Amino acid sequence: MSGFPSGIWRFPTEIRFGPGRVDELASACGDAGMRRPLIVTDEGLARHSMIGGARDALQDAGMAAEVFARVRGNPTGTNVRDGMEAFRDGDFDGVVAFGGGSALDAGKAIAMATYQQAELFDLHVSAEGPGRGPGAIDGSRVAPVVAVPTTAGTGSETGRAAVVTEEATQQKRIFVHPAMMPRIVIEDPKLTVGLPANLTAWTGLDALAHCFEALSVPELHPFCDGVAMEGMRLIHTWLPRAVDDGRDLEARGHMLVAASMGSTAFQKGLGAIHALSHPVGARYDTHHGLTNAVFFPYVLAFNAEAIADKCDRLSAYLGLAKPGVTGVMDWVLELRERFEVPHTLAGLGVDDGELDALAEAAAADPSAPSNPVPLDAMSLKRLYLDALEGRLP
Repeated sequence: MSGFPSGIWRFPTEIRFGPGRVDELASACGDAGMRRPLIVTDEGLARHSMIGGARDALQDAGMAAEVFARVRGNPTGTNVRDGMEAFRDGDFDGVVAFGGGSALDAGKAIAMATYQQAELFDLHVSAEGPGRGPGAIDGSRVAPVVAVPTTAGTGSETGRAAVVTEEATQQKRIFVHPAMMPRIVIEDPKLTVGLPANLTAWTGLDALAHCFEALSVPELHPFCDGVAMEGMRLIHTWLPRAVDDGRDLEARGHMLVAASMGSTAFQKGLGAIHALSHPVGARYDTHHGLTNAVFFPYVLAFNAEAIADKCDRLSAYLGLAKPGVTGVMDWVLELRERFEVPHTLAGLGVDDGELDALAEAAAADPSAPSNPVPLDAMSLKRLYLDALEGRLP
């Protein structure tokens, strides 16, 4: 087997899936070693009865639970530092990250950063092993997290990363460490039925971008490739149903699974969609899933030759009307039209005045190196221009 490729593979965590599983929140916190959990959510969800119910259930179980809800749609360093202060002041011993991707990322960042020996943005963006040297993330100082997603998109519940916007630089910083993986995930489809149709669509397209970019990464990882393919099959089948009828519990459940599969798959890496999207989200505060969806076809066209064989397999697996890149492109464009995604960056309020700065930030993004076609600031600026002007082959 001389010359046979090799790889290193890691897979996620305990997932408790099914309608009504949120009732197990107190036992999950106990199993994760918590007695004083801080519930991290966003301001809108904090007004919903599900958050008050979760806090009451934890308190009824003898836990000193409280709620922190100062989290924006794209969580910022200020949000995380405020949460770190609340975590220290309340002497909490774990985090329940409850909500969409923003709440999950903020909760994981708070759990990771509160007791590190460096300031938040002085920590190494990525650390795969134990803490070493100034600024390294020390996994032994990361508090346990129980994740409860209420959207089906980012899949942050099964990820070992958190994305936080650094206001001073208008850049999204991505913190990665194995210890940031939630100890337990509760996926209860009932928690997602109230999500509006547009957010259901945008978060679902985020999950699609995760699966597709993971599949496109050239690194050998057959586990992730299989998960990504099946995640896209679920999205192909169930996302339109979830958008059309938010009360369709079967569709909601399958989309929760697909979102978790997306973040599991992108342990392998991401690519130009995310490299382009992160700077736009940081500067313009756009919805991450919607921004990914705008960039999707332009990146697909840019990478087409390098991923032709994977698109052949994907189009066959999904039973698309046309084979290969053409079939995948038609499917993506059809989804974008159906869900009223803007065809160009102008629909997100982006103009050409910041393209140079955006391209430089995209070139430095951690997602860029794993794109199947090498990226630099010049090629990324061309992609921004394509997306701004709506240019497709």
